[in-house]
Amino acid sequence: MTIDQAVGLARRGEGPQRATLLELFLDLVFVAALALTSRTLAQNLDWVGAFQTTVLLMAIWWVWSVTALATDLYNAQRPPIFVMTLWAMLGTILMAGTLPTAFSDHALVFAGAYVAIHVGRGIFLNAALRRRAARMHAGRFIFWFALSAVPWLAGALVTGWARGLLWAAALAIDYGAAWLRYPTPRLGRVPLSQYRVAADHLAERYQQFFTLALGDLILVTVLTYAEHGVTAARTGAIVVAFGATVLLWQVYVHRAGALLQATIEYSRDPGGFVRSAPYTHLLMVAGVVVTAAGFEVVIAHPTDRATPWLAGIMLGGPALFLAGRARFEYEVFSRVSPSRLVALLVLIVAGPALMLAPALVAGLTATLVLAGVAVADGIRARGRPPEQPSPSL
Repeated sequence: MTIDQAVGLARRGEGPQRATLLELFLDLVFVAALALTSRTLAQNLDWVGAFQTTVLLMAIWWVWSVTALATDLYNAQRPPIFVMTLWAMLGTILMAGTLPTAFSDHALVFAGAYVAIHVGRGIFLNAALRRRAARMHAGRFIFWFALSAVPWLAGALVTGWARGLLWAAALAIDYGAAWLRYPTPRLGRVPLSQYRVAADHLAERYQQFFTLALGDLILVTVLTYAEHGVTAARTGAIVVAFGATVLLWQVYVHRAGALLQATIEYSRDPGGFVRSAPYTHLLMVAGVVVTAAGFEVVIAHPTDRATPWLAGIMLGGPALFLAGRARFEYEVFSRVSPSRLVALLVLIVAGPALMLAPALVAGLTATLVLAGVAVADGIRARGRPPEQPSPSL
């Protein structure tokens, strides 16, 4: 037993590790963050808005993803990890509160909160942990997030496209360092063995977060419905949005979603799967965020003709989700269901035609495509025996 395990900081890696109430409490902040991200996109349907929303979403997602990994490696109920989690929660509240103006008046608050969360996490861990190997892991966090802090803070001090480019470069550092296992001078990379700790806990966290992301879709559509008044067309639009929400959940949990935990636990390379999960789930969460933005516009103006941008995000949201879900399925079963590929093709082909139709038709088309995928999954499930994760993983 290591010193950090003896004092209860490091997880023992034996037996099931369930998510704690503190972690679920942390997740509540992200409902607001994702909802504000969707609303920011809905109010800025152009190339600039799409780029800025992508940057903001990737920053929000990375805060959750790295925090989830930290609470996977360490016991979230111990005081130092408890403080670290609350620190991330407070920083996320500041980021969420400044999301609509992050590229204008409150860039420094947004970027400063992001940097403080990640660098502060490393400092908390470095001070709390006693074992050299564990402190090395915290040192890698500090090195890479301090490095990316330079373009984050520099971007907050400039304006226009320079800010967006600097923040995009900072995200490239953050995401790239994680994919390469944080290679750090004199400390090396994160050992693959560290990614195998409490795999069932991390699997549960990703499942919980995706369900939470669907809360964004529900929150945005309900608020929009309440703000614009009840009409027959808007009532129809929110019913369609609810159907899309249920279908996104159903398509996610079917087979691969339900087998995520077993895949991480029993695959030959669980570390590789755990490292790739943030990227596949980012695509799926982005799909939900974009779909929520599309339905906000559809519910507000259901009978107006769909603009090219509305048709793009209304179909692009489900397309992003299905692309991430297809990659996720490939990681689990080493194959992709044809229904995903057919659905992606239908969404691409339907785009031009929907620019001649009311906005509600665009939302209904996206929902029907998701329904087709769910039906195909159901038929496939009845016609074949239960599948197991691919042994080649």
